[in-house]
Amino acid sequence: MGDLRYIDAGVDIDAGNRAVSLIKQAVGSTHTDAVLAGLGRFSGAFALPLGYTEPVLVSSTDSVGTKVKLAIATGRHRGIGVDLVNHCVNDIAVSGAEPLFFLDYFATGKLQPELLAEVVAGAADACKAAGCALIGGETAEMPDVYALGDYDIAGFIVGIVEKAALIDDTHAAAGDKLIGLPSSGLHTNGFSMVRYLFKEETLDTVPPGLGRSLADELLEPHRSYLEPLRLARGAATILGAAHITGGGLVENVPRALPDGLAAEIRRSTWEVPPIFRLIESRGVLADEMWRTFNMGIGMVLVVRPEAAAEVFRALDGSGAVEIGSVVEQRGPERVRLV
Repeated sequence: MGDLRYIDAGVDIDAGNRAVSLIKQAVGSTHTDAVLAGLGRFSGAFALPLGYTEPVLVSSTDSVGTKVKLAIATGRHRGIGVDLVNHCVNDIAVSGAEPLFFLDYFATGKLQPELLAEVVAGAADACKAAGCALIGGETAEMPDVYALGDYDIAGFIVGIVEKAALIDDTHAAAGDKLIGLPSSGLHTNGFSMVRYLFKEETLDTVPPGLGRSLADELLEPHRSYLEPLRLARGAATILGAAHITGGGLVENVPRALPDGLAAEIRRSTWEVPPIFRLIESRGVLADEMWRTFNMGIGMVLVVRPEAAAEVFRALDGSGAVEIGSVVEQRGPERVRLV
């Protein structure tokens, strides 16, 4: 027993070092002069931008959930990194914040450096698109906690916004318009149900009406709404914004509204994408669909009626559509689907 090494317990230090060398270039490609310390240090350091009167830091942390199981099954991991960053970017963009820096956490039973490098490359791609620096993270190899071949990933983001420009849930009023932006698919929610429904089918199956394989549809990366939100904010005052994640429109739109108000959403104003109809056809209750999936709308903006035309002009080509309005709350429901 005196000759044991860490690898005998299932943790490969050399694999960890090789993983760092593989991701170093991708991580470094997201850095600007604002990054004072990054990969390889005990902590990241980032210089706040100048020019703010009352800067507010906005943060969020999230994961990709069981979508990683589909990535593992198909060997397609780069999109998972994109999913992770864009989900977190959207979570702070609803506050009007501009991303500053991002960190990731990757945990697995047995580290595969090339797999990790592919995930981080996707995260770096999304960070660069958002103007966000990937300044660090953690890689944890935990045998007996994760099954061989499994992994999980989480992210943490920090952004900044002027206090006077902070978007919260206090400004909307009855009569305001709800503008929806289309999703790119399921994004990162509902995959435990999807995996259960399609467990007997291979992911290269092309179901009728879908037009592409289940793998292509289900692994479509989570859309970033940062640029549309920038354009909308430049055109008018955004009174509230909701990122449609777990809980769907039913649970997320109220998070952008003051108490006492509700959202009336007209389902006929957009075409629900085929993937959601396919899922529903497998026996899922309609109410369960609307409180689990985004149903084709990944972001909702609240604007004054007189500002809606300007916002639509700014969002030309984004697929934006008016999906309803803010109304007085009557009864316990905060969202009425009509």
